[in-house]
Amino acid sequence: MPGARPFIIGLTGAMGMGKSTTAQLFAEQGIPVFDADRAVHDIYANPVAVQRDIEALFPGAVVEGSISRARIAAQMTPEKLARLEALIHPVVLQMREQFVEHHAAAPILLFDIPLLLETGTKVDAVVVASAPAHVQRQRVLARPGMTEAKFTALTARQLSDAQKRAQADHVVMTDQGLDHAREQVKMILQQIRSKITDA
Repeated sequence: MPGARPFIIGLTGAMGMGKSTTAQLFAEQGIPVFDADRAVHDIYANPVAVQRDIEALFPGAVVEGSISRARIAAQMTPEKLARLEALIHPVVLQMREQFVEHHAAAPILLFDIPLLLETGTKVDAVVVASAPAHVQRQRVLARPGMTEAKFTALTARQLSDAQKRAQADHVVMTDQGLDHAREQVKMILQQIRSKITDA
């Protein structure tokens, strides 16, 4: 039955590709946005559901009721990262389900998920925020505390821009200014809305 559930857009993009800005442009068009990074931030700020397990995995990481990223980073290993993700992921999933329930009447929702394709999250359409490699590098290295080594390590964990684009239903180029990106977002929504109407 048409309108039984919202059409879900999954937004992703490698680091420094303008994904957060693109998510804001969708929100500007009235699309409710679930921000996975924000959800993780909220869990860290109020980790009731995972506090005991986090404390066991990273002793001393919970400070005055919230998780200290610095203390986690100081104890991080690849094995601990996998275990941390296994703790956090189900809570994020639960928050996402609550978000969908809360916005059940909306025709379109957007999931802003950095590792959307890596985690195989099911969505109705994939949108990838993209920019040329030199623009990405420039943006990321301008961030506080970022180094070439960190940049290389972080990008190694993600699919490349070309791999993401190959799996995309739509691509938003973010290197030609906000108005250009906004027009692309409007066009994508126009296509999706006509698809929903025809369904």
